[in-house]
Amino acid sequence: MSNSTLKLGIPAGSLQEATAELFRKAGYNIKFASRSYYPSIDDDEIECLLIRAQEMARYVEQGILDAGITGHDWVKETGADVHEVCELMFSKVSRRPVRWVLCVPDDSPVQSVKDLEGKHIATEAVGLTKSFLAEHGVSAEVEFSWGATEVKPPRLADAIVEVTETGSSLRANNLRIVAEVLQSTTRLIANQAAWRDDSKRQKLENIALMLESCLAAEGKVGLMLNVHRTDLSQVLDVLPALQKPTVSSLSDPDWVAVNTILDESTVRSIIPQLKEIGATGIVEFPISKIID
Repeated sequence: MSNSTLKLGIPAGSLQEATAELFRKAGYNIKFASRSYYPSIDDDEIECLLIRAQEMARYVEQGILDAGITGHDWVKETGADVHEVCELMFSKVSRRPVRWVLCVPDDSPVQSVKDLEGKHIATEAVGLTKSFLAEHGVSAEVEFSWGATEVKPPRLADAIVEVTETGSSLRANNLRIVAEVLQSTTRLIANQAAWRDDSKRQKLENIALMLESCLAAEGKVGLMLNVHRTDLSQVLDVLPALQKPTVSSLSDPDWVAVNTILDESTVRSIIPQLKEIGATGIVEFPISKIID
């Protein structure tokens, strides 16, 4: 491995497959081998290493990795001095931010953060929790949880601070949310020295551009159609677009072609309207990347 090779951390565990799928859409084919922590990638300028998201920021800060994919929550938790290249709005389940929430059993008398004064809280995010309590002027015992945090109240803890996307696991364990501690999204982060390196920074900017373009294209489709010039204004009135639709002349001067991008969920209602206006040759097509 040369000094110009970008050492890239891929999050092991829950984000692993979602990350590989996003890279695949961006044009990078990452493959995982059984019992190996070194995924292969079809780019000779990148070397991948599987690392838990919780540890990623620390290894990037230390320069063991040039860059990595991890949550903003773990950057905050470790206090790592890293450069944030870009935000990537994806997670293991949805395209929404994950939430760290303070929870208690449904029948707990605790109604606010203040009610946890002197209580026992279990969490994997000890640093985040202590900072949150300090902001509210609350002193409580915060204990690191090695897993299965949802089952600890009320016998092993008075409350927990846990991450959730949908809240289903919390509800299944009869827990209710008292307060939100932090919202977090996935980030591409870089070592400060690596970011100052021209070739590595350029590589990271290229990767970020392609990953962001794939996320921007999710839920979008392209639509093209032909319409008589006299009906063009009606077509434009019903076509939402990222920018203004592209309108091109056809060989028949009385007709134009219209090309646009729109939310896939709106196509089923828009195409019938276009047909009624008089549009012809209507074609819907998938798009994989959008770059502004």
